[in-house]
Amino acid sequence: MQSNKRRDTKPELRLRSELHRRGLRYFVDRAPIKGVRRRADIVFPRKKVAVFVDGCFWHGCPEHFTVAKTNPEYWAAKVARNRARDLDTDRRLEAAGWWVLRVWEHEEVREAADRIDRALAVI
Repeated sequence: MQSNKRRDTKPELRLRSELHRRGLRYFVDRAPIKGVRRRADIVFPRKKVAVFVDGCFWHGCPEHFTVAKTNPEYWAAKVARNRARDLDTDRRLEAAGWWVLRVWEHEEVREAADRIDRALAVI
């Protein structure tokens, strides 16, 4: 697990590139709320929008997640904890007035960027 990147994954880089191409500027790998040890992949602090790019395996994608064959109990519990933490993060940020957007790594980049554009336009 040490070799897994915390930031700058391929899905993140593709999404950030598309957002930048559209003229949007943002912060990368930043804690939206001080004192909460959760970092969003892309943050628009003035609009209070936090974007998380979730990996299908690590966050239990309903479409693509399958339990690992090696040590399945450990991995199923690990992903369950990740999903619970994601839900807690969403609740904390929303309670603080933030919009939370979650993008799956398999999502089409332009569609995800459109969703982010729409959220930023509403706020």
